[in-house]
Amino acid sequence: MQSGFATLDWLVFTAYFLMLAITSLLLSQTKIRTSRDYFVGSNRMPMLAVAISVLATSQSAATFLGGPEYSYRNDLTFLGFYLSALLAVWFVAKVLIPRFYAINAVTVYELLQIRYGERAKRYAGVMFLLGRLFASGARLYIGALAVSMILFNDIAFLHVSYAIALLMLGALAYTYFGGVKSVIFSDVIQAITYIGAGIAVLVYLYMALESDLNTIITTLQADDKLRLIDWSFSWSSEGKFNIFGLLTGWLLLNIAAYGLDQDMTQRVLSCKDAASGQRSLYYSIVFTVPVVLLFLTIGLLLYLFYRHHEIVQHFQGEQVTIFMYYILNEMPEGLKGLVTVGAVAAALSSTNSVLGAMASVAVEDLYKPLKLRHAAVNEAHFVTAARISVLGFAVALCLMAMLGYLVHHDSDLPLLSFALGVMAFAYSGLLGVYGAAIFTRRGSERSVLYALIGGFVTVLSLQPYLFGADIGFAWQMVLGTVVSFGIMQLDSTQPTPIKESP
Repeated sequence: MQSGFATLDWLVFTAYFLMLAITSLLLSQTKIRTSRDYFVGSNRMPMLAVAISVLATSQSAATFLGGPEYSYRNDLTFLGFYLSALLAVWFVAKVLIPRFYAINAVTVYELLQIRYGERAKRYAGVMFLLGRLFASGARLYIGALAVSMILFNDIAFLHVSYAIALLMLGALAYTYFGGVKSVIFSDVIQAITYIGAGIAVLVYLYMALESDLNTIITTLQADDKLRLIDWSFSWSSEGKFNIFGLLTGWLLLNIAAYGLDQDMTQRVLSCKDAASGQRSLYYSIVFTVPVVLLFLTIGLLLYLFYRHHEIVQHFQGEQVTIFMYYILNEMPEGLKGLVTVGAVAAALSSTNSVLGAMASVAVEDLYKPLKLRHAAVNEAHFVTAARISVLGFAVALCLMAMLGYLVHHDSDLPLLSFALGVMAFAYSGLLGVYGAAIFTRRGSERSVLYALIGGFVTVLSLQPYLFGADIGFAWQMVLGTVVSFGIMQLDSTQPTPIKESP
């Protein structure tokens, strides 16, 4: 196994962080006068920049490393997830985005206040914050683990903690001063960085195979690695991305991710109007598909590279992806630094966005209404509150990432699997609540709370580590959403209808 960074790798790494420092300084010059400026850029953000930011937010270090792992072990059926995402984005653009703009929303949960009352908004906001704390803390841990392996050539707690702090400081450099405007433009930089790193790896791998394109394609076809659609049906986790799951549970998950998760939707709400927000979502999917294909192709080339080799994908007892194994063992000087920068960029693009999203919900949905109820307060106060919230959530996510390390290494509990999926546990409840809010005239503040809990508990109870159930995640989403929606339908209260933007 090769040692850590060489001189050229450190030069690449240093140059990247110098670029981060310069661009964060430039982007922080924006004057922030109100919390709306801070959280949605006063609805003045360019549509294309928003689209790229949505793309970057949907990626993470786990995606950067996990995409190649999927195609290495399976095929290209993961691309079907983005067919599902395209259908979900169409639904979100047509049904949800006009409603958010009609109420001039800063967060997506304000719609529930219009429909059911202020407490309904708070319930959804708290569910989002809890889910995001677990899910994004785990993603931060995974990104830091990868950075520690490459930088320090070990996964000691101290070095992983350094990596966590490094990633969080990079995220704070953009989020704290400039708010969503800085985040969106920094996401463009991060997207270019990790896509560029992916292209460099793809070219290097192709050259290392010393084979022609026709032979590569013929070999992959013979091994059934180029399959795009899985027509099989399975209730279990085996048929992960079969067509039936993609058009049901995974579709629901994508609707929630693009339309009900403040982390993703905050960018869309920063556009000048609903039409621009809708276009930004469409473009984000169009941009995402080739990026995902890039990393899946890396996985296919890694399959050919290691086809006749016996390898053990472990590093100091930690299971690693095939891409990480390749980085640690085969990556040449210079390219290792570039790929590390790519992993950092992917981690930053998901971390800086979640800081702003969590702060927007904490301030706009929870703190601001309570503060204004007791006294008139100027907007400068809420801008300060927003920045304090960003710092608070940065500390909380770092602590959650460190806790993930301790629990993951000292027990057999599948904490990471739970933590990475916990946001989706919250999604099922939100889907049921919003489905009732938009398509029916039933439900109330009280039933919103019960429905959110019902959806979460349903998905949680179907996890294999609790009762041994082997039900695919797509079907867990369906069942959780049905339970949540059903709870809302038990309440015959007639809430206020939601207006759409003209």
